Amino acid sequence: MYAVHPGTVSPELAQFLDLGGYAWKPVGDAAEVTADAPSEGWSGAIIQLDSPASDSTEAAWAVARALRESVSRGVLVLVRGNALDELTMRDELFDDFCLDPFHPRELEARLAHLAAGSSDGSTEIITYGPLRINLDTYEAVVDEQPLDLTYMEYELLRFLASQPGRVFTREALLNQVWGYEYYGGARTVDVHIRRLRAKLGEENADLIQTVRSVGYRLGTYRWR
Repeated sequence: MYAVHPGTVSPELAQFLDLGGYAWKPVGDAAEVTADAPSEGWSGAIIQLDSPASDSTEAAWAVARALRESVSRGVLVLVRGNALDELTMRDELFDDFCLDPFHPRELEARLAHLAAGSSDGSTEIITYGPLRINLDTYEAVVDEQPLDLTYMEYELLRFLASQPGRVFTREALLNQVWGYEYYGGARTVDVHIRRLRAKLGEENADLIQTVRSVGYRLGTYRWR
């Protein structure tokens, strides 16, 4: 079960947790971390920071300190862009952070990453030709050169590379990568494909192929 701070969870975060099937319980302060802990202990925690240097932010870090006694790995901080300085010198209190307002797909991926990291510590890498994608670190390289990708560019590339040769329509990519809650049109996919090809470089741009009147696929040759 996840401990979620503050005690009054935002509607967006509550909806995300409920729709994602996460077992969770709000905790308002450090005392509740111990008093409301499930018998099996907390499996992880989400700390949603408020505005910088506010009383509620100090309370959030107090909750994080209390959680560290029972959650060795799995504390994620949701933080607004104007409060990023609050993370400085507090690395020992959390394992990852996500900008708030959050994209549901990104938050889901980060929670899954934390859960996986607390198990066997193995690294999962997708390799296809000159392309390598590290699923643990959200990094991709082509011909051993790092790719500077946005989160959604990375997710699109990862999704295509996980099923090489398979053709996906633009609508399928919108649903699978951006999520059903996303209302952008098919042009969103075209723009991200164009950016990915540019970042892959002229020699590797054809890794992503257009299937006329259908959609896109990554590659046609076999895994190495």
